[in-house]
Amino acid sequence: MSTERLTPTSYLVLGLLAREGPSTPYGLERQVAATVGNFWSFPHTLLYSEPPRLAALGLVRETREQAGRRRRVFAITSTGQEALESWLEQPAGVPTQLRDLGLLQLFFSDLAPAAARLRLAEHQLAIHLGKLSTYEGDARLERSGSTLGRGLRTVEHWRGATLPMGLLYERAAVEFWTAVAKRASRSKVSDAAVGSDAVRTA
Repeated sequence: MSTERLTPTSYLVLGLLAREGPSTPYGLERQVAATVGNFWSFPHTLLYSEPPRLAALGLVRETREQAGRRRRVFAITSTGQEALESWLEQPAGVPTQLRDLGLLQLFFSDLAPAAARLRLAEHQLAIHLGKLSTYEGDARLERSGSTLGRGLRTVEHWRGATLPMGLLYERAAVEFWTAVAKRASRSKVSDAAVGSDAVRTA
C-alpha cells in the first residue's frame, strides 16, 4: 500500500505495537508518556484515533476483550510490519525542530527589566534541573542492569537508545540557563546602581 497517508504518529503506533505486542490506546499512551514523549511532542488524543485508522488501512488488527470492559486491542499486521521496516530504512532528512517558550521569551527579554530576565532564567533552570534529575535516575537504572517484563521493553529501550541524548541536552540547558542567570543578576545590580544614582542626582 502507499505510505503517503502515514504520519510520524502512524509509525510511532506501529513501532510500539511491534515491540510490545497488542495494546489498547491507553496502554500506548502510558508507554509514550514514559519514553517517546520525552523527545516527541504531539496530542495524545491521536493515540486513540490513529489505531482505528491504521486498522482501516490493514496495518493493524483490532479485537475486543472478551470480558470486563471489552476494551479495543490493536496488534500490528504483517503489512504494518512491512510499512514500519520500510520507514526505518529511510533516514530522516528533516532538521531538528526546537520549540522552546523559554528561549522565545529570552529572545525578547531585552524589552523587559533585568529582574524579569533573571526570574525567567531561574525558572527555566529549575525546570531543566528537575528533568535532568529524572534522566539521571533512569541512567542509574540502566547501569544497574534492571530488567523489565513484557509491556515495559520500550522503557528499557528508551534508557539504552535515546536517554543519552536527553542527558546531553538537559546538561547543556542547565549550563546555558545558569550563565543567563549570572548575566541577568549582574545586569540587575547594574540597573539598581544606575537607578540609585539617578535618584541622588535628582
